[in-house]
Amino acid sequence: MTEAHTDRVVINLATPIKASGVEVNSLTMREPTVADQLAMQASSGTAGDREVFLFASLCEVEPDAIKGMKLRDYKKLTAAYTGFTE
Repeated sequence: MTEAHTDRVVINLATPIKASGVEVNSLTMREPTVADQLAMQASSGTAGDREVFLFASLCEVEPDAIKGMKLRDYKKLTAAYTGFTE
């Protein structure tokens, strides 16, 4: 489940992840900026790698934290991002 705020969304995770060595049960995604979009486009790797880079930046965690998520939680991140861009 997600909780909406004006410029951020709290994503409650079904399975905790490690971010910066700490176990977390939720992530807060801030609203993306044009600069975030440009940084993602300039990053290397596949489209999936660039998306992970963007989500990590928006949630202020390292990309490996995002990569370690269960797919159902990753889909919550995707939905939160989509909510900001629609």
